[in-house]
Amino acid sequence: MAVVTGASGGIGEATARALDAAGYRVFGTFRRLPAARLPGIEYLTCDVTNDESVQAAIREVLSKTDGIDLLVNNAGVGLIAGAEESSLEQAKSLFDVNLFGVIRMTMAVLPTMRRQGSGRIVNISSVMGLIPAPFMALYAASKHALEGYSQSLDHEIRSSGIRVVLVEPAYTRTSFEGNVYRADRQLGLYQSARTNAEGVMRDAMKVADSPELVASAVVKASTTATPRPRYTAGRMARQVSLLRRFVPESAFDRSLRKQMRLPA
Repeated sequence: MAVVTGASGGIGEATARALDAAGYRVFGTFRRLPAARLPGIEYLTCDVTNDESVQAAIREVLSKTDGIDLLVNNAGVGLIAGAEESSLEQAKSLFDVNLFGVIRMTMAVLPTMRRQGSGRIVNISSVMGLIPAPFMALYAASKHALEGYSQSLDHEIRSSGIRVVLVEPAYTRTSFEGNVYRADRQLGLYQSARTNAEGVMRDAMKVADSPELVASAVVKASTTATPRPRYTAGRMARQVSLLRRFVPESAFDRSLRKQMRLPA
Protein backbone atom coordinates (compact mmCIF):
# COMPACT_ATOMS: atom_id res chain seq x y z
CA MET A 1 0.00 0.00 0.00
CA ALA A 2 1.33 3.42 -0.96
CA VAL A 3 0.58 7.03 -0.01
CA VAL A 4 1.54 9.73 -2.53
CA THR A 5 1.31 13.39 -1.55
CA GLY A 6 0.47 16.05 -4.11
CA ALA A 7 -1.21 13.50 -6.36
CA SER A 8 -3.60 15.89 -8.10
CA GLY A 9 -1.25 16.53 -11.01
CA GLY A 10 2.26 16.43 -12.42
CA ILE A 11 4.80 14.08 -10.87
CA GLY A 12 2.41 13.03 -8.09
CA GLU A 13 -0.34 12.03 -10.51
CA ALA A 14 2.09 10.16 -12.77
CA THR A 15 3.59 8.43 -9.74
CA ALA A 16 0.19 7.35 -8.42
CA ARG A 17 -0.64 5.92 -11.84
CA ALA A 18 2.70 4.10 -12.11
CA LEU A 19 2.49 2.62 -8.62
CA ASP A 20 -1.06 1.44 -9.31
CA ALA A 21 0.23 -0.30 -12.46
CA ALA A 22 3.03 -1.83 -10.37
CA GLY A 23 0.46 -3.48 -8.10
CA TYR A 24 0.22 -1.06 -5.17
CA ARG A 25 -3.03 0.04 -3.61
CA VAL A 26 -2.53 3.80 -3.89
CA PHE A 27 -3.88 6.62 -1.75
CA GLY A 28 -3.25 10.00 -3.36
CA THR A 29 -3.47 13.17 -1.31
CA PHE A 30 -4.44 16.60 -2.55
CA ARG A 31 -4.87 20.08 -1.13
CA ARG A 32 -7.00 21.27 -4.05
CA LEU A 33 -9.53 18.90 -5.57
CA PRO A 34 -8.11 17.47 -8.83
CA ALA A 35 -9.98 18.28 -12.02
CA ALA A 36 -10.11 14.58 -12.87
CA ARG A 37 -9.51 11.53 -10.72
CA LEU A 38 -7.50 8.56 -11.89
CA PRO A 39 -9.36 5.24 -11.81
CA GLY A 40 -8.05 2.92 -9.12
CA ILE A 41 -6.58 5.72 -6.97
CA GLU A 42 -8.19 6.46 -3.59
CA TYR A 43 -8.07 10.19 -2.96
CA LEU A 44 -8.06 12.05 0.32
CA THR A 45 -7.49 15.65 1.36
CA CYS A 46 -4.29 16.48 3.17
CA ASP A 47 -2.54 19.77 3.82
CA VAL A 48 1.07 18.84 4.59
CA THR A 49 1.55 22.16 6.41
CA ASN A 50 -1.08 21.25 9.01
CA ASP A 51 -0.33 18.71 11.74
CA GLU A 52 -3.94 17.64 12.29
CA SER A 53 -4.63 17.33 8.56
CA VAL A 54 -1.63 15.01 8.18
CA GLN A 55 -2.60 12.89 11.17
CA ALA A 56 -6.23 12.69 9.99
CA ALA A 57 -5.15 11.55 6.52
CA ILE A 58 -2.94 8.79 7.89
CA ARG A 59 -5.68 7.69 10.31
CA GLU A 60 -8.08 7.45 7.37
CA VAL A 61 -5.60 5.34 5.41
CA LEU A 62 -5.00 3.00 8.36
CA SER A 63 -8.73 2.62 8.92
CA LYS A 64 -8.92 1.05 5.45
CA THR A 65 -5.66 -0.92 5.33
CA ASP A 66 -3.44 -3.16 7.43
CA GLY A 67 -0.38 -0.94 7.08
CA ILE A 68 1.67 1.44 4.94
CA ASP A 69 4.41 0.00 2.76
CA LEU A 70 5.41 3.17 0.92
CA LEU A 71 5.24 6.93 1.37
CA VAL A 72 6.13 9.17 -1.56
CA ASN A 73 6.65 12.76 -0.40
CA ASN A 74 6.01 14.71 -3.57
CA ALA A 75 4.05 17.83 -2.53
CA GLY A 76 6.12 20.96 -3.04
CA VAL A 77 6.22 24.57 -4.17
CA GLY A 78 8.80 26.69 -5.97
CA LEU A 79 10.02 30.26 -5.77
CA ILE A 80 11.72 32.41 -8.41
CA ALA A 81 13.25 35.43 -6.71
CA GLY A 82 16.48 36.84 -5.42
CA ALA A 83 17.09 35.54 -1.92
CA GLU A 84 16.92 39.13 -0.67
CA GLU A 85 13.51 39.63 -2.25
CA SER A 86 11.60 37.25 0.02
CA SER A 87 10.49 38.08 3.51
CA LEU A 88 11.29 35.67 6.31
CA GLU A 89 7.62 34.75 6.40
CA GLN A 90 7.68 33.78 2.73
CA ALA A 91 10.81 31.70 3.32
CA LYS A 92 9.11 29.94 6.24
CA SER A 93 6.03 29.28 4.09
CA LEU A 94 8.12 27.58 1.40
CA PHE A 95 10.03 25.48 3.92
CA ASP A 96 6.77 24.53 5.61
CA VAL A 97 5.75 22.68 2.44
CA ASN A 98 9.05 21.46 1.01
CA LEU A 99 10.78 20.37 4.21
CA PHE A 100 8.50 20.42 7.22
CA GLY A 101 5.66 18.90 5.20
CA VAL A 102 7.94 15.95 4.45
CA ILE A 103 8.89 15.71 8.12
CA ARG A 104 5.22 15.76 9.20
CA MET A 105 4.26 13.00 6.78
CA THR A 106 7.31 10.93 7.68
CA MET A 107 6.72 11.17 11.41
CA ALA A 108 3.09 10.18 10.86
CA VAL A 109 3.96 6.92 9.07
CA LEU A 110 7.09 5.85 10.96
CA PRO A 111 5.31 4.24 13.95
CA THR A 112 3.30 2.01 11.60
CA MET A 113 6.32 1.10 9.50
CA ARG A 114 8.33 0.32 12.61
CA ARG A 115 5.61 -2.01 13.92
CA GLN A 116 5.60 -3.74 10.54
CA GLY A 117 9.37 -4.01 10.54
CA SER A 118 9.44 -2.69 6.98
CA GLY A 119 8.69 0.34 4.83
CA ARG A 120 10.05 2.66 2.19
CA ILE A 121 9.96 6.47 2.11
CA VAL A 122 10.76 8.12 -1.23
CA ASN A 123 11.35 11.86 -1.11
CA ILE A 124 11.13 13.90 -4.32
CA SER A 125 14.13 16.20 -4.22
CA SER A 126 15.71 18.03 -7.18
CA VAL A 127 19.06 18.51 -8.84
CA MET A 128 18.81 21.94 -7.21
CA GLY A 129 19.40 20.11 -3.96
CA LEU A 130 22.90 19.43 -5.29
CA ILE A 131 23.91 22.69 -6.96
CA PRO A 132 23.55 26.45 -6.52
CA ALA A 133 20.38 27.92 -8.02
CA PRO A 134 20.60 31.70 -8.54
CA PHE A 135 17.20 33.34 -8.13
CA MET A 136 15.83 30.11 -6.68
CA ALA A 137 18.00 30.22 -3.57
CA LEU A 138 15.27 29.46 -1.04
CA TYR A 139 13.87 26.61 -3.14
CA ALA A 140 17.37 25.17 -3.52
CA ALA A 141 17.97 25.59 0.21
CA SER A 142 14.81 23.62 1.00
CA LYS A 143 15.96 20.79 -1.29
CA HIS A 144 19.51 20.83 0.15
CA ALA A 145 17.92 20.51 3.57
CA LEU A 146 15.70 17.68 2.34
CA GLU A 147 18.77 15.84 1.06
CA GLY A 148 20.52 16.09 4.42
CA TYR A 149 17.40 15.10 6.37
CA SER A 150 16.66 12.12 4.13
CA GLN A 151 20.16 10.66 4.14
CA SER A 152 20.58 11.13 7.89
CA LEU A 153 17.18 9.62 8.68
CA ASP A 154 17.91 6.64 6.45
CA HIS A 155 20.87 5.71 8.65
CA GLU A 156 18.82 6.16 11.84
CA ILE A 157 15.94 3.87 10.87
CA ARG A 158 17.57 1.35 8.57
CA SER A 159 17.90 -1.20 11.39
CA SER A 160 14.09 -1.15 11.71
CA GLY A 161 13.72 -2.39 8.13
CA ILE A 162 12.81 1.07 6.78
CA ARG A 163 14.69 2.87 4.02
CA VAL A 164 14.60 6.50 2.92
CA VAL A 165 15.48 7.17 -0.72
CA LEU A 166 15.80 10.37 -2.77
CA VAL A 167 14.62 10.88 -6.35
CA GLU A 168 16.21 13.90 -8.05
CA PRO A 169 14.52 15.24 -11.20
CA ALA A 170 15.72 18.17 -13.28
CA TYR A 171 13.20 20.34 -15.15
CA THR A 172 9.96 18.40 -15.55
CA ARG A 173 6.86 19.19 -17.61
CA THR A 174 4.35 19.77 -14.83
CA SER A 175 2.22 22.56 -13.44
CA PHE A 176 5.25 23.59 -11.34
CA GLU A 177 5.16 27.11 -12.76
CA GLY A 178 1.62 27.41 -11.40
CA ASN A 179 2.92 26.45 -7.94
CA VAL A 180 5.74 28.99 -7.94
CA TYR A 181 5.69 31.79 -5.39
CA ARG A 182 6.59 35.28 -6.51
CA ALA A 183 8.77 37.48 -4.33
CA ASP A 184 6.71 39.35 -1.80
CA ARG A 185 9.05 42.35 -1.85
CA GLN A 186 10.57 42.62 -5.33
CA LEU A 187 13.60 44.90 -5.66
CA GLY A 188 14.30 46.87 -8.83
CA LEU A 189 18.02 46.07 -8.84
CA TYR A 190 17.19 42.38 -9.45
CA GLN A 191 14.55 42.88 -12.12
CA SER A 192 16.78 42.20 -15.13
CA ALA A 193 18.51 39.13 -13.63
CA ARG A 194 15.21 37.77 -12.29
CA THR A 195 13.64 38.14 -15.73
CA ASN A 196 16.60 36.24 -17.20
CA ALA A 197 16.11 33.46 -14.65
CA GLU A 198 12.44 33.22 -15.56
CA GLY A 199 13.43 33.01 -19.23
CA VAL A 200 15.92 30.22 -18.49
CA MET A 201 13.13 28.26 -16.80
CA ARG A 202 10.68 28.82 -19.66
CA ASP A 203 13.26 27.65 -22.20
CA ALA A 204 14.16 24.62 -20.08
CA MET A 205 10.52 23.64 -19.72
CA LYS A 206 10.20 23.38 -23.51
CA VAL A 207 12.59 20.41 -23.49
CA ALA A 208 11.89 19.18 -19.96
CA ASP A 209 11.44 15.54 -18.98
CA SER A 210 7.97 14.05 -18.70
CA PRO A 211 6.49 13.38 -15.25
CA GLU A 212 6.17 9.74 -16.32
CA LEU A 213 9.97 9.52 -16.52
CA VAL A 214 10.23 10.72 -12.92
CA ALA A 215 7.46 8.32 -11.89
CA SER A 216 9.46 5.47 -13.38
CA ALA A 217 12.42 6.43 -11.18
CA VAL A 218 10.10 6.51 -8.16
CA VAL A 219 8.85 2.99 -8.90
CA LYS A 220 12.43 1.78 -9.19
CA ALA A 221 13.40 3.47 -5.92
CA SER A 222 10.31 1.98 -4.26
CA THR A 223 10.64 -1.61 -5.40
CA THR A 224 14.39 -2.32 -5.52
CA ALA A 225 15.21 -4.67 -2.67
CA THR A 226 18.43 -2.86 -1.74
CA PRO A 227 17.96 0.74 -2.92
CA ARG A 228 20.64 3.30 -3.60
CA PRO A 229 20.49 6.47 -1.47
CA ARG A 230 19.45 8.55 -4.51
CA TYR A 231 18.13 8.13 -8.02
CA THR A 232 18.48 10.83 -10.66
CA ALA A 233 15.55 11.06 -13.06
CA GLY A 234 16.38 11.85 -16.67
CA ARG A 235 19.45 12.66 -18.75
CA MET A 236 19.85 16.26 -17.57
CA ALA A 237 19.67 15.24 -13.92
CA ARG A 238 22.32 12.57 -14.44
CA GLN A 239 24.58 15.03 -16.26
CA VAL A 240 24.24 17.67 -13.54
CA SER A 241 24.97 15.11 -10.83
CA LEU A 242 28.09 13.90 -12.61
CA LEU A 243 29.33 17.41 -13.38
CA ARG A 244 28.87 18.49 -9.78
CA ARG A 245 30.95 15.55 -8.58
CA PHE A 246 33.78 15.63 -11.09
CA VAL A 247 34.11 19.11 -12.64
CA PRO A 248 36.42 21.55 -10.80
CA GLU A 249 34.55 24.10 -8.70
CA SER A 250 35.75 27.11 -10.71
CA ALA A 251 34.72 25.57 -14.04
CA PHE A 252 31.32 24.58 -12.67
CA ASP A 253 30.85 28.11 -11.34
CA ARG A 254 31.60 29.66 -14.76
CA SER A 255 29.30 27.23 -16.53
CA LEU A 256 26.45 27.90 -14.12
CA ARG A 257 26.72 31.68 -14.51
CA LYS A 258 26.75 31.35 -18.29
CA GLN A 259 23.67 29.13 -18.27
CA MET A 260 21.85 31.54 -15.98
CA ARG A 261 22.85 34.51 -18.21
CA LEU A 262 24.75 36.18 -15.39
CA PRO A 263 27.88 38.34 -15.87
CA ALA A 264 31.14 36.36 -15.84
